[in-house]
Amino acid sequence: MLNLTHNYRLILASRSMRRRQLLYEAGLEFDVIDWDFDESYPEAEGLSGKEIAEYLARSKATQLAKEFSNYNRVIITADTVVWCNGEVLGKPTNYESAFRILKTISANTHEVITGICLKRGSLLHVFSETTKVIFDELSDEMIDFYIKNYHPFDKAGAYGIQEWIGLVGNAAIEGSYYNVMGLPVHRLLKELKKITENK
Repeated sequence: MLNLTHNYRLILASRSMRRRQLLYEAGLEFDVIDWDFDESYPEAEGLSGKEIAEYLARSKATQLAKEFSNYNRVIITADTVVWCNGEVLGKPTNYESAFRILKTISANTHEVITGICLKRGSLLHVFSETTKVIFDELSDEMIDFYIKNYHPFDKAGAYGIQEWIGLVGNAAIEGSYYNVMGLPVHRLLKELKKITENK
């Protein structure tokens, strides 16, 4: 395992198996906590996609404040938002909502924004990474096939870029591919180095 954090104990507060896999493949040693977060945000304030992602990452970290205040630990919280045509495309609740979301990103450009908060004691370090994703037109048959075979109900934007839909429909990506998977690992490693070097 890589020693990039000056012997700080890393804790990933996320239920996402993809985030766990990406951190592991980056060579980091970390623990995982499974927390039931409140993922609401003030919709009436008209926040942008970047503001929503950062708000949720910070909110998750503050919800852990009482349980994890040790300065020898760095807690990682994150939230990924898909932003298209000025609105958030969240996780679909059923076939119909997944179909509607995928029709929205078909022949369109959207942004995948991951907000991340690094918590060390009372210090909160918040940042985000944005990737522009362009899809070709997806036929109704393609969308139907993908939903029925891949069940993307746990994914913001109703798709996983690493799955079939990404192979056949994604025309271009501007920015971090791994951000679209759920965690901008390269940026995260740089920010972890900063927060653990700051005494």
